[in-house]
Amino acid sequence: MTLPYREPARAEALLRALRQRILIIDGAMGTMLQRHRLQEADFRGEAFRHHGHDLQGNNDLLSITQPKIVADVHRDYLAAGADLIETNSFNSTSVAQADYG
Repeated sequence: MTLPYREPARAEALLRALRQRILIIDGAMGTMLQRHRLQEADFRGEAFRHHGHDLQGNNDLLSITQPKIVADVHRDYLAAGADLIETNSFNSTSVAQADYG
């Protein structure tokens, strides 16, 4: 992860762009992931094959088990004109993840 203070040129480029125009951020990650019609095994991947709880619907987990799909969604948003993309971590809190064991 690149932090602004470590790469001030990037931070300045972002601030410059914000001063010049409205920037477009990506859209609904969950909706785009649902289009893939992933099954339980897809959410588990190899890393969570033996996990004791259902994981289907845990979209944040896909960053680990299906990184290509997540990256493809990000690329699709950039191709559609988004200037900024967010992380796939909407429910990555301990409270939200407790639903999945």
